[in-house]
Amino acid sequence: MHSLTVTWVGYLSLICFCLAYGLVIFEEQIHMRKSKPVILIGCFMWALIGLYEAQHGGGHAHDHVKELIAEIGELFFFLLVAMTYINTLEERNVFQALRSWLLTKGFGFRKLFWATGGITFLLSPLADNLTSALLMSTVALAVSNGNGRFIVPAFVNIVVAANAGGAWSPFGDITTLMVWTAGKVPTMDFSYLLLPSVINWLIPASIMYFAVPDEQPEVGEEKVEMKPGAKFIIGLGIFTVATAVSFHQFLHLPPFLGMMFGLGLLMMKGFYLKRWGEQKHRKKMGLPEKSNNDEKFDIFTKVEGVEFDTLLFFFGVLTAVGALQYIGYLALASESMYGNLGPTTSNIIVGVLSAIVDNIPVMYAVLKMSPEMGLDQWLLVTLTAGVGGSLLSVGSAAGVAVMGVDRKNYTFMSHLKWAPVIALGYIASIATWYFVTPH
Repeated sequence: MHSLTVTWVGYLSLICFCLAYGLVIFEEQIHMRKSKPVILIGCFMWALIGLYEAQHGGGHAHDHVKELIAEIGELFFFLLVAMTYINTLEERNVFQALRSWLLTKGFGFRKLFWATGGITFLLSPLADNLTSALLMSTVALAVSNGNGRFIVPAFVNIVVAANAGGAWSPFGDITTLMVWTAGKVPTMDFSYLLLPSVINWLIPASIMYFAVPDEQPEVGEEKVEMKPGAKFIIGLGIFTVATAVSFHQFLHLPPFLGMMFGLGLLMMKGFYLKRWGEQKHRKKMGLPEKSNNDEKFDIFTKVEGVEFDTLLFFFGVLTAVGALQYIGYLALASESMYGNLGPTTSNIIVGVLSAIVDNIPVMYAVLKMSPEMGLDQWLLVTLTAGVGGSLLSVGSAAGVAVMGVDRKNYTFMSHLKWAPVIALGYIASIATWYFVTPH
């Protein structure tokens, strides 16, 4: 395929891409959801490519878009299921119960800071960084009493912990999943990244700890009861993640099929709850039988509650980056980076880039460039793309999702204030990688 980088399509697409990203970065100031500009520009860039190819004959944009939509679809359905589970658990009072448990323990803001960060780091390798960050930021917001001085460091800590925790597990992040499915790093070798990941989270957390107000949130006396089926649904959620992993590992099928299978199970459980589950519970509590005007459990309201801004943002970004790849800019970048700077420097730059342009398309770009690298360098790029996204709030799926949890306090700019501290952790984790991986 001849490169379109020096044609009018190339220049115009690049300008459009930069414009769209500018609007994403100033989302708070202009009050426009980030998905809107990227979807518009992503599709417009492909329209330009199509127009150019129609004029000049030939080209295979159609095939490229087909490949692209397969990748976007996998991601889309994977995240759709994860978010639906989160919404269902929220409706069944699971997070409220966790929150009341944290509150009745009488933890101050500083202990809550470590608790939410620590739980995120441990959850992330299992439930992927996006789900873990969403879950724990919901809990942190619930215990915050709206205190912005606690919310901002706590949320930044959760995003860093989620990305660091997700970086050393094949299914902890969509980027690690991509490296794993491409066969660049074998399953067990991800464990080399455990220590660098811990360092990446602990250094910024230890510094931010001093900014957390040394106060007690109001202790909630109320004991929150989880609704019927809550524990079963927690188990179902864990089973769903395990199924997704098994589909990939043993059946060599895309993990989203396992996730959708889990969604099917959740829907059946929802049907049971809707028909019979609540009645039994009310009898047990000594409440009158349900009347018809009472609200019944409906799984589709949980699907409706999904953060579609986030899902559509992914669609837009991958469509736009796919267009840049097709035009030839990624190959150009690969040549100038890996060809001239060598793999280590390039992989460190990839991490910084992933903070600006979301780590998924950046990792996607590196895998498409497929530079010649050994295991140690693939581990490094897995680490940097995973944790580099923490530098900016729009740099990772976790950050993007958490921005949706509390739009008032946690914004692009409030995260940016902590970027130098996060950068310290980033540098330290790379130094740790150097000592622990076999060169």
